[in-house]
Amino acid sequence: MSSLCLLALGGNLPSQFGSPIQTLQESLIHLNRNDVHIRAVSRFFQTPCFPVGAGPDFVNAAVSIETTLSAPALLTELHKIESTFGRKRVTRWGTRPLDIDLIGFESQVRPNGLIWARWHDLSQEQQAQDAPEELILPHPRLQDRSFVLAPLMDIAPDWKHPVLGRTVAQMFADLPEFAQKEPQPL
Repeated sequence: MSSLCLLALGGNLPSQFGSPIQTLQESLIHLNRNDVHIRAVSRFFQTPCFPVGAGPDFVNAAVSIETTLSAPALLTELHKIESTFGRKRVTRWGTRPLDIDLIGFESQVRPNGLIWARWHDLSQEQQAQDAPEELILPHPRLQDRSFVLAPLMDIAPDWKHPVLGRTVAQMFADLPEFAQKEPQPL
């Protein structure tokens, strides 16, 4: 049985495949194999690096996929693809050639609502320091990130967050106006 999943892609450093745009384009080829089938790809967006001045601007996109893999198995595959493109997990929120985040997997809440809420409620300082050792779904920061929501608006504006009960379009509208304008289509 196949599951519908949402992914966020980004990068701000060149890889062996070229510029960040070329890297994202090539990553789609690597992603669309075996047990993963791409259903929709957003436009590419340019987004300022966070924190501001920490590196070159990012190129971001969103992808809707169908897969027969479980959520943990899919995450393992995503990490393998990132590694192929030169991703090294040294600094949290650091510059990188490719980042692929599993944003949503059907309407799953993993590992459970209580643990999801703990990660969702972390302060900005704790978020920068702490990384979960287990898969947290849906992504606990997605509602705060214009660089995720703007591309998702292209492919899944009606996808409903299984905990917050808000659609992508509603979460994007909830962002401050300056945040909505940060991601610029390329």
